Amino acid sequence: MNGHVRIHEEVLESLAQGTPVVALETAVLTHGLPRTVRPEAPVVFDTPIAAGCSWDSSLPVNLATVKAMAQSVRHAGGVPASSCILDGILRIGLEPDELQRLAEVEAEKCSTRDLGRVMASAGAGGTTVAGTLAACVSANQQLQTQGLDPIRFFATGGIGGVHRQWNHHADVSADLQALASSPLMVVSAGAKVILDLPATREALDTNQIPVLGWQVDHFPRFTVQGRPGELEIPRIKEYRELASICRYHWSTLGRSEAILLLNELPQRLALDDQAVEQIVEEAMEAAQVAGIEGQKLTPFLLEYMAKKTGGDALEANIALLMNNAGLAARVASTVACDE
Repeated sequence: MNGHVRIHEEVLESLAQGTPVVALETAVLTHGLPRTVRPEAPVVFDTPIAAGCSWDSSLPVNLATVKAMAQSVRHAGGVPASSCILDGILRIGLEPDELQRLAEVEAEKCSTRDLGRVMASAGAGGTTVAGTLAACVSANQQLQTQGLDPIRFFATGGIGGVHRQWNHHADVSADLQALASSPLMVVSAGAKVILDLPATREALDTNQIPVLGWQVDHFPRFTVQGRPGELEIPRIKEYRELASICRYHWSTLGRSEAILLLNELPQRLALDDQAVEQIVEEAMEAAQVAGIEGQKLTPFLLEYMAKKTGGDALEANIALLMNNAGLAARVASTVACDE
């Protein structure tokens, strides 16, 4: 086994036994969520989404959320496999103390391009969507040599895409290229609302990435519900339909693209569309004045939104992370039973 890419024993055993495994990113732990303690449970814990999960009020929000996501995967019958770099080792699946350590150390935000450099420096890093997909591809190469099935499912919050004003500054997330070359099903609440969503949708088409809606026929907009009639996508109603699509896409056709399954946040938990759009426009202007761009832009915009919404954006973000983790595990279970 490659000592620089370490797959957790529970993940190996689960794949050998046919138990579904769901990969989880860790940039949301290291960079995406606050490191402050929140004594009260988020609103999502009063809904069926959080059934079987608990909120640890003694932990900072970032760590409590990631642990709740893992609970959501397990409650739905899956095994969580968080991806990160610790001590220069790319890890797929973490012990609780390793997750705690990652939350406390000075970790980098690792996209695909950063993995080799951070590993070479024996550093630590939380993996983004692109970074996690790259980690899974590397792990799957190792799994193949052991005669084990690959990791096929990954749950995240929102994917990156084409940023607004891309015609003035060509800012396009590495997530799109990663999706185009990583044969996993990625369960997401859509593209982050700070992006140019029509351009992102077109870029997904250009990269030949199948985009499906879980019981919706329009493109969800992360913490905001999608707009019916705009950015239409195929509606999927049943888990077994997804199992069939996976089989045809990867096995019959031999495709290497990810399948993007979009899971809309329920209306009760979603933010108001018009209010969010106004805040995003304000945030874009503030970023331009401050000269913020590139990798620093998304955290700035999300933090701006969180402040302006009085924490409602954080509530919605936690809800969609748990919602997507649970759905990914249920889909993975159905696909495993169908094979």
